[in-house]
Amino acid sequence: MNPPAAAPQPSRPLSLGVIFLTLYIDLIGFSIIFPFVPDLMEYYLRGETPGGLLAWLLAQTNALAALLGNHDHLADVLFAGVLTSFFSILQFVFAPFWGALSDRRGRRSVLLLTVCGTAAGYALWVFSGSFWLFMLSRVICGAFGGNLSVATAAVADVTSRQERSRAMGLVGAAFGLGLVTGPMLGAISASHNLLASYPSLARFGINPFSVPALIALGMSLVNVVWIALRFRETVSTATRDESAATRLRNPLRAIFALPSAAVRRANLVAFIFSVAFVAMETSLTFLAAERFGYTARQNGMLMVFLGVCSIITQGMIVRWLLRETSELRVLAGGLIAAAAGLVCIGLAPAPWLVFVGLAFLATGSGLVNPSTTGLISLYSHTAEQGRALGVFRSLGSLSRAITPVCAGTAYWIFGGGSVFVVAAGFALAALWLSRTLPLPDK
Repeated sequence: MNPPAAAPQPSRPLSLGVIFLTLYIDLIGFSIIFPFVPDLMEYYLRGETPGGLLAWLLAQTNALAALLGNHDHLADVLFAGVLTSFFSILQFVFAPFWGALSDRRGRRSVLLLTVCGTAAGYALWVFSGSFWLFMLSRVICGAFGGNLSVATAAVADVTSRQERSRAMGLVGAAFGLGLVTGPMLGAISASHNLLASYPSLARFGINPFSVPALIALGMSLVNVVWIALRFRETVSTATRDESAATRLRNPLRAIFALPSAAVRRANLVAFIFSVAFVAMETSLTFLAAERFGYTARQNGMLMVFLGVCSIITQGMIVRWLLRETSELRVLAGGLIAAAAGLVCIGLAPAPWLVFVGLAFLATGSGLVNPSTTGLISLYSHTAEQGRALGVFRSLGSLSRAITPVCAGTAYWIFGGGSVFVVAAGFALAALWLSRTLPLPDK
């Protein structure tokens, strides 16, 4: 008699480590461009015709700077803000779409599609000898930049309700680590200009920033292979059938169409705090340079310090706190710490107080982000995790679209300290609104 056939073994659930590395690799490529945006502008402007797109954009920012009474640095700040805003607006539009599509089609397939699209954008950047091609590469990268919300939704899929918010701390740690590593690689690789050794490559569109672009492309291709080999699907067929039909819609309508009032309110809390945090990011290096004479290297150390504190908080401290107390208390404590840090930075008469303020701010941010992400996930139905977290990422992109220009303008009109004090006010407004959030069921 033949022995009975062995029962098929269920596939192992997707590990958080796989998601962590997926996010980390993606964010390195995303942030590698940060250190040399001014150099990019200068390079493309030199090769631009008088009636070109870049010349026209710079003329508009110069005119606005003159209107606001500043003829020196404001135009540069505004222009960098415009480039950042353009990319973020595309993510604002597409993040809810990719998140909802992953509810319907599955996380793995959508991740593969978005990472491949991002890789295509980086490939175009490698050969972007003209500003038009560079902008097209940013359009492609921005439109396919939905992988962050999809990977975050996968965390919700593979964790229980009790451990959901603690797991979101690992997502934040991946963000922080990627946003530290990427700019460091960008600063190092931007000093290697292929045209210096091979000037004939210029006819193929190779430019002084092709090496960082190649690194970003390489990281994306590694991510494609990693996802294909290690990322197992996290959404069951039954859950996919429950999700709503997917279509690209007005992102503001997608936000207000969320069925749960608690999800909408938690998203609003996260958005208000994100405005405060992005205002700090936009203004910090200018404040340190103006008030204390900090060089680019010293400003880089400020950002590294902020990132390391955030990684420690989200990777370790918040996970311990969420075992001991609720998301709502952790959120409140984080908002208070962030507000105190912003005021300390804005009014600091000495550099060491800036570091104290950054420690408070990084700790506060490290508590706010996992708790708000966890609350949004816990308030949402299982079949709508991608949609709800896509809206969350979309609002984060909206804050990055509108805040740099507004904060930069306010900085040069009213002074750096005022930007930080107003940002602290935003954090306290988020604290007040968070008091109306209900305790989630677990």
